[in-house]
This record gives sequence, structure tokens and C-alpha cells, in this order.
Amino acid sequence: MFESVQKAHLIGVGGIGVSALGKLFLHLGKVVSGSDSYPNEQVDALRALGAHVTIGQSADNITEDIDLIIYSPAVPVDNAERARGRELGLIEMSYPEVLGEICKQKRCVAIAGTHGKSTTTAMIGLVLEAAGLDPLVIVGSKVPTWKDGNLRMGHGEIFVVEACEHMASFLKLHPEIAVVTNIEMDHPDFYRDLAHVQETFAKFKLQSKRVIDAGTWSGNLSLKVPGAFNIENARLAATVAKEFDVRDEVITDALNTFTGLWRRFERVGQYRGADVISDYAHHPTAIAKTLQATREAFPNRRIVLCFQPHQHARTKELFNAFVPAFDNADRIILVEIYAVAGRLEVAGEVSSKDLARSIKERGKDVSYAVDLVDAEKQVRDVVQAGDVVLIMGAGDVDDVARRIIE
Repeated sequence: MFESVQKAHLIGVGGIGVSALGKLFLHLGKVVSGSDSYPNEQVDALRALGAHVTIGQSADNITEDIDLIIYSPAVPVDNAERARGRELGLIEMSYPEVLGEICKQKRCVAIAGTHGKSTTTAMIGLVLEAAGLDPLVIVGSKVPTWKDGNLRMGHGEIFVVEACEHMASFLKLHPEIAVVTNIEMDHPDFYRDLAHVQETFAKFKLQSKRVIDAGTWSGNLSLKVPGAFNIENARLAATVAKEFDVRDEVITDALNTFTGLWRRFERVGQYRGADVISDYAHHPTAIAKTLQATREAFPNRRIVLCFQPHQHARTKELFNAFVPAFDNADRIILVEIYAVAGRLEVAGEVSSKDLARSIKERGKDVSYAVDLVDAEKQVRDVVQAGDVVLIMGAGDVDDVARRIIE
């Protein structure tokens, strides 16, 4: 796999996907360098494994001994490092293109969908691991039982990968098995409407040898993770496992011992006698389902939700769907919208203040936080013993969850 590559440089290496490739190349014995705009725990993990990571991007980071430049799809073509690479005649590939190359060399299982991709990917990987099939897995979160978190460095013939639909990235994959969890309108910075999303998923299905649109496995499950949606994810994972002749008892044991993922209904600790949970949900449907699961898991307890909308375009286009999505929360703190680098933003056209105002009109107890410092202060002020504190969003709001438990 990438035998001719001795040194790889990854731009945007702090991302959850690109960092997994960095770990993969390190495990293959390659020299790995990389860069990102900000330090994070993915950067720390790569450095601990031996990668040289620079904070800040500069043409000086690109040297002639680099055999392959890998870049996040969020990195524009005029990025200084990409431009320098072209000047030197170096080979460059996007993150999805590299996944596509790996897919060609393995029996690829690609998991796509608006919601549930990470959990379903992890579940499939864990079941195949339990069956002794030693899969290579790349997931857009972190699995607690895998030392590399977002990567399982397997050496078997199966490659399990989370396939993102943003910018139609998953069309770089031609899997043996495609798993589609669900399809909804998302990523309005790329997709015109739901029909455009459906058209793109149809292309993905056509270039896959086998498509699984529903979990048909009917074994007994007693999951540790809450929510009807997780039962659906588990049945999808089990259905895939049966394609590889995994025994039912292996499937059941693996799924029933699954404790969840980083930032997917992750119980991070307690604060003042309240349970603190971090969750990645950022689409109205995911928010509503996660709140419903919280209500079912913690009946008769007050739910305090601190939510950070992710990207201005999404907030604007799905505004009317967001407003009722919070109905199951008792106290709501809305942080100002997280702006995503490299994505279409319409800052100034919509604010979390607007969302708070509309939610308040539904009779909900809601307040606005200008930033994470303000949000953390408000959380600390309102939490009572016995509450469930849900810190939610795909941006950096997770920092609030980690800080308050300290």
C-alpha cells in the first residue's frame, strides 16, 4: 500500500479524517510531516507517534524529498503549501482520493448517510474485529478500545471507512459494500436541495457492488448506547457482518459491549452532581433524536442543553427545522454560530440570537452566549445537582464539556 511513498506531508492534519491517514502512513513505516492552523489532540497524537507537525501553513514546510502531499478537501487550491508542491512537481491527492486508492486494494465497506455514519462504521469495525477478520478501519470519531482512536490498523483484506457526502467526496470510493444510514438535506454550502443530495447518493450506490439500505438482521440486542437510532445503526452493522459470514453470537456480544464514541453521547464526567454528556449532533434531526434519547435514558431529570450551531449556511437554510428541534430540552444555552474554515459562510445574515428568539417564542427557557467563555459561565451558573448537561455541536463547544468537569 503506497509502496513508493517514503515521505508524506498532510495539510490540515488536525482533522479527524486526515489525522487517521497520518497515523496509517506512520504505521506503514513512512516519514510523516504535516501542518494545521491550530493545535489539537489529533496533532498531539501524531506528534507522539513521530510525525513532525507545524502549526501554521507556509511554503517553507514543503521540501523536495516529499513523495506525496495529502490535503483536506477544506484546503483551497491556492493554499501556500499546495502551491509550493505544484512548483516542485510533487504528487498531491485529496483525503477522499487517498481513501479511494486504499478502497481499490481491499474489500471495501463504505458507510454513508446524513446521520449515524461514525457509530455504524465503528460498530462494523468492532464486530469484524471480534470475528478475527482484522479489518483496517477509518472512522470520523474515536473508538475508546482502539489505541489510535480514529484508526484501527488492521492487516486483513477488509477496509471499513466512513464515507462523507460533503462535496460529493464519497464518489471517490467504489466499495464492495455501500451502507446508507439515511438521506436528508445537509451541507447547503454544496448541495442545492434535497434532490441534489439524492442524485449524488444515487451515483454512489451505482458505483458500489452491493448496497445495504436497511438492517435486516433480527438478533437480540441489549445496547449500552441509548436511542432507537442506535438500534438501527447496530442492525445495519450486523447485516454487513453477515455478508462476511460472522456468527450471530459474535455479532451480539460485540454490539452489546459497545460503549459509544468520542463526542457521540459521550459521558465525560460530572459537574455539581450533574451528568455531563458531549455530543456531535448539529443537524435538526440529530438534535431532536439525541434529545429524545436523553429523555429516555434519564427520565424525570432536567436537561440543560448548551448548543453551538455549526456553520452559518446550514443554520440559515435549515432555520425553521432547528427551531422545534430543541423541544425536549428544559434549559437551552445557544452559543454563537461556529464558522467553518474553507466552507461557504453567510456571517451577518444569521446569528444564534435569531435562533434563540424564535425558540423563546415556543415558550422555551433559552439564552444566548456570545462565545464559549460566556457559554461556560452560563452552564456553571444554571446547573443543579441531578441535571443532565448536554454539550452539543460539531464545532469547538466540546471544550466546554471538558473544562467544566475539571
